[in-house]
Amino acid sequence: MTGRRGITRRSALGVVASAVTALGVGGRFDPVFAGATFGDAKPFASGDVEAIARAMASKAFMTPKSVPKEWLELNYDEYRDIRFLPDRALWRGEDRSFELQLFAPGFYFQTGVMIDVVENGEARPLLFNPDLFSFGEVVPDLPIEAQLGFSGFRVHGAINRADYKDEFLVFQGASYFRGVGKGQAYGLSARGLALKTADPRGEEFPLFRRFWIEAPSAGDETVTVHALLDSESVTGAYHFKITPGDETVMDCASVLFPRLPLDHVGIAPLTSMFLFDHKLAKRFDDFRGAVHDSNGLAVVNGNNERLWRPLANPDRLQVSNFLDTDPKGFGLAQRNRRFGAFNDLEAAYERRPNLWIEPGEGWGEGAVSLVEIPTDEEINDNIVAFWRPKTVLEPGREYRYTYRASWGNAPEPSDTMASVSTSAFGLHSNGSRLAVIDFTAPAVGRVPAAELSHDIHVIRGEFLNAVLQDNDQTGGTRLAFSFDPGVSETVELRAQLRRDWRPVSEVWLYRWTTAQQ
Repeated sequence: MTGRRGITRRSALGVVASAVTALGVGGRFDPVFAGATFGDAKPFASGDVEAIARAMASKAFMTPKSVPKEWLELNYDEYRDIRFLPDRALWRGEDRSFELQLFAPGFYFQTGVMIDVVENGEARPLLFNPDLFSFGEVVPDLPIEAQLGFSGFRVHGAINRADYKDEFLVFQGASYFRGVGKGQAYGLSARGLALKTADPRGEEFPLFRRFWIEAPSAGDETVTVHALLDSESVTGAYHFKITPGDETVMDCASVLFPRLPLDHVGIAPLTSMFLFDHKLAKRFDDFRGAVHDSNGLAVVNGNNERLWRPLANPDRLQVSNFLDTDPKGFGLAQRNRRFGAFNDLEAAYERRPNLWIEPGEGWGEGAVSLVEIPTDEEINDNIVAFWRPKTVLEPGREYRYTYRASWGNAPEPSDTMASVSTSAFGLHSNGSRLAVIDFTAPAVGRVPAAELSHDIHVIRGEFLNAVLQDNDQTGGTRLAFSFDPGVSETVELRAQLRRDWRPVSEVWLYRWTTAQQ
């Protein structure tokens, strides 16, 4: 097999041409973009992806072909030294709103993904071409063939400046994708679907096998992506309409076709990293005060009750389920926006986006699930949140879910309800445990502590005492309470501020463990 350094552009195109028949995409090439090579155009409509997924679900799962072992054996530095050439981005230099760049396969990305460009009702598959990439000196010789496909893509648009297109969206790896709002840095990820997360049977990772990306026109404010999902248990068709801006908003629609009964499925799954904050800093010998992409799970449930659950890096796997019917929204949020809290010039954790999910109609009964996985390294995504339907998704049926995913600062604080800014734990002078929660004042203004009461629940422990104070340093309200865990290793805590027994704050929830002593 031919090595990369022995290939010229002309010979590489010959290799690509010889493999087109195997891909089933015809033999016509159109290098409209420098280095980009296309297969034959075929008619395309958005319903085609759904038809493909439905047909695939009626057949046994076929394991996708792996890329050659030489690509899989690349180490981190070698893979990172294969870079897409920006001047060869699709639609570069044209009067279009967006540009498209591609990722090579290999390293962690074991299977190639097909990517089609859709325009004027026709889809043309992009074929792998080494001329799209620069290969650094540390990259070994690699076999080149059209069947390689890509590992994903990224989209650039004028999100921060009108005269420059910044990257704001990435699809790469399994069914993962990420976005940012204006002025933000990449942080947490989303997935098309989660299957058996934290299940003793082992997690299953569906793959986006093929994408169809609609070519934008001049002045378009949105980019549209269609995706085909496939795994041993399920196939699916996805439609994403993405609008970048202060908040990058994705309107998502999916239809799932189970091959097998799905009894542990996660809809609109989010994946993030939480290593430590001030609550857990004593566990880490680190100059930084906190390390996390997100620091809490926010939920607005079907009764319009606002919940805030600070994240933890537990000493053992934790799963929390917040039962609900037709939730209004949920997401992982980064509420701490102060550089001084992190003190990290490179990671810029204070600029990581929130990701807020607003479900469409008909989600029914289920639970917002939060999975917290122990980790000692910030490179590991150890937080997962998703909607888990109550009912089993059965083969032979179709399941549709629509939702809006907003990358930015959503959800906005309530105008009338105080929200949690920080919470901390310590030893009380009487030997019990102390929880201290600071609430920010809502837009309508702070209610004096003297006019407030508290609603506190301690499960598997004993509530002892509580104090409410005006916090003049923050302009909000502080609630401090003590509890005795007794012999319990975990204690479930719930607290809310009330005025005349009416809620005036969101609900603070936490699972305290003996590891925090």
